[in-house]
Amino acid sequence: MKTIEISTVVDSSIEKAWTYWTKPEHIQNWNFASPDWHCPKAESELKEGGRFSSRMEAKDGSMGFDFGGHYTKIVPNSTLEYTLDDGREVSIKFSENNGKTKIVETFEPENQNPLDLQRQGWHAILNNFKNYVESN
Repeated sequence: MKTIEISTVVDSSIEKAWTYWTKPEHIQNWNFASPDWHCPKAESELKEGGRFSSRMEAKDGSMGFDFGGHYTKIVPNSTLEYTLDDGREVSIKFSENNGKTKIVETFEPENQNPLDLQRQGWHAILNNFKNYVESN
C-alpha cells in the first residue's frame, strides 16, 4: 500500500517531545488540524498492544470523530508504531540532533479523501504539536 510521509523539527529535547506526544493531558492540547477544532478527550495505554483514542470535534459541535487504534511497537524516545481501528498502519520516528527533535510520521492513507488533503491535515496536526511543544 502507498504511504504518505510528513516531518518536522521541534526545538525541544527528544524526551520532552516524546512525553508531549504520548501523554493524554498533552495530546488534548495539539491533536487537531485547525483552530476551529479541538480534542476534548484523549486516552493512551502506552504499551505494545495498548489502546489509544482521541476525540476530535469541531468547536461549534457540528461534527466530530474518534481516532484510535492499538500500539504495535514502542521504543521510548525513538519509535511509535500503531494500527488504526480501520487497519491502516502508522509509524512515527523521533531522532535528536543538536538539542532539536526531528519527527517523521509515515501513514497509510484512507480511501475517502484526496491524498493531498490527507497530507495537509496530518501535517497541520504535526505543526500544532510543534507549536505546542515549543511554547511550553
